[in-house]
Amino acid sequence: MSVPNSVTLAFLGDAFFELSVRRRLVAGSGISAADRLHLAAVHYVNASSQAAAMRGLIGRNVLSAEELEIVRRARNHKPKSMPKNADPVDYKLATSFEALLGYHYCEGRGDIAEALSELAMRIIDGK
Repeated sequence: MSVPNSVTLAFLGDAFFELSVRRRLVAGSGISAADRLHLAAVHYVNASSQAAAMRGLIGRNVLSAEELEIVRRARNHKPKSMPKNADPVDYKLATSFEALLGYHYCEGRGDIAEALSELAMRIIDGK
């Protein structure tokens, strides 16, 4: 499969991260009410948290040159619209995080996308 453009990668990566977060919450949070699960998921799946995760991944030097290129391309993509409640810099970093996950998913490396998702959640949790 050829690597899709940054927007498509981010679209897939967003879904992948959302599912990773939901699986983690269902398996280990002890929360069973859907509204409380949703609120817990929003803690992770938002532009500021995903931007913090991306900063943490870059700061930990865990990304290869290939991964950093995917991140750079996605971060530099000019969005057609910007959410009202998101800082533009955070939004671009969040998009690059999602594109990174989408890239690994498209390349058949869901295990790496899952490991990056787990590390991102730990970064967001301050660990």
